Amino acid sequence: MTPFERLKDYERRSLMHVAGNPLQSGEGTAWRGLAYRIGQRRLVSDHAQVVEILGVPSVTPVPGAQPWLLGLANVRGNLLAVVDLKQFLEGQRSVPQEKQRMLVVRQPGGDVGVLVDELYGQRGFDADQQIDVGELAEGRYASLVELVYRQQNDDWAVFCLDRLARTPEFRQAAA
Repeated sequence: MTPFERLKDYERRSLMHVAGNPLQSGEGTAWRGLAYRIGQRRLVSDHAQVVEILGVPSVTPVPGAQPWLLGLANVRGNLLAVVDLKQFLEGQRSVPQEKQRMLVVRQPGGDVGVLVDELYGQRGFDADQQIDVGELAEGRYASLVELVYRQQNDDWAVFCLDRLARTPEFRQAAA
């Protein structure tokens, strides 16, 4: 059992004791994922696409790299490229803040860290909450957003981190 599967099982068992929880009545969710924010967009990605969640490490800049590649970080003795995901997707630099986190994503040739503005934790969505992708899949998001769910007036775009890691523009960090 992977660590994520263990956590999901632990969450499922602990939520069974919460009054009014849909899991108590046997209702499940159509899709579950890790929720986070980039700029004004609320995104959610499959747990299997995230290797690890970390605070923002110290980063050493790489000369001649794209502006969205912040540099390299030493994470437990391993060098990890760190990307400002907001700058890559929207062209605007993220403002460092306390809520910012780094998601470690597996990619061919080694893991990469992507900065997100805020991490919300797990979210579950029912099939009837799915809406039209619309504007949430514009620009660089177009090929990376698979579905959109609306939950309590918030739209959550299902963002494919695996596809991001295979995108030629993302893999070409040299300026």
